[in-house]
Amino acid sequence: MKMHWTEAQRYCRENYTDLATVNNINDMKELKKTVNNNRVNVWIGLKRTGVYKWKWSLGDPVKYLNWETEPSTDTNNCSVMRNGTWRQQDCNVNMSLICYNDSSKSYIIDSSTTTWREAQRFCRQYHTDLISVRNQTENQLINNIINDHQSSVWIGLFRDSWEWSDNTDSGFRYWRSGQPDNFGGSEDCTEVRMWDQGQWNDAPCSNSLTFVCQEDELILIQKNLSWTEALRYCRKNHVDLVSVDSEKIQLWVKAAVHQASTAEVWLGLRHFCSLRIWFWVNEEIVFYQNWAPGNETAVGGSESKAKSGAVQSGVDHLWISLPESHKLNFICTRKEK
Repeated sequence: MKMHWTEAQRYCRENYTDLATVNNINDMKELKKTVNNNRVNVWIGLKRTGVYKWKWSLGDPVKYLNWETEPSTDTNNCSVMRNGTWRQQDCNVNMSLICYNDSSKSYIIDSSTTTWREAQRFCRQYHTDLISVRNQTENQLINNIINDHQSSVWIGLFRDSWEWSDNTDSGFRYWRSGQPDNFGGSEDCTEVRMWDQGQWNDAPCSNSLTFVCQEDELILIQKNLSWTEALRYCRKNHVDLVSVDSEKIQLWVKAAVHQASTAEVWLGLRHFCSLRIWFWVNEEIVFYQNWAPGNETAVGGSESKAKSGAVQSGVDHLWISLPESHKLNFICTRKEK
């Protein structure tokens, strides 16, 4: 079907979850496989707003900032690191760059100078993306690398006024060269040009296009509740706390915790003290496992110290044992098994 962007959004929300959100390059590959037609343009859920926010090119949530001086509201919408601190920079200035390679978990500095967008394109072509700096430890490590080569380099932090329909705070963008250009002053929605390697273009929301919906089986709840409170919330508002009884669901969990505001996120996993076993709230025994070392046996001996299972929201996404009184974000499932 072909619809205006707002009509497509309404259709997706009524029949699925929302218009599609693209969090990273892997999501982009999946979207291309889903459409499987190199001759069309399709709507996704990205729309221009009037509010500018800082985001990471790699799609990481912005939880740590280290500005040299507080950013202003001028048109310098990109960022460089210099002497361990960050500053705003005109995106069209030529600077050195530093990439992140997810396969080798390494940082790669390149002394050739380019604009921010060219730097992003280079990192995505040869590595994974421009770097994200998620905490003080990473900031110091990256600063040590930069000081050995160059005084100022592009990092992956940029500012734009585009937001996803489902309110996901992802900064991943896949614009074609020269876009978005807001031609005519009314191009506020995002089309994916499948005939142009799936690159994005801004277009009038009144255009009638095919569109891509997403259907999320899991949903991250950014409320800080105890395990029991989280269980009650999921069962009242959705279906249940998530039971991660396969690698497939673990991958869904990994995607869901991307936007978590707590270091750990509750799963539907609890220890049965009298039987000395862990079980899922869907009544499955724990066969598939992804424990951090030692956590599968780290259990309490009394109800006051009852333990439940959570997943790390950081890099490794391993399961850990925590007192169920801790207040954490949590993941609900939206469908019956």
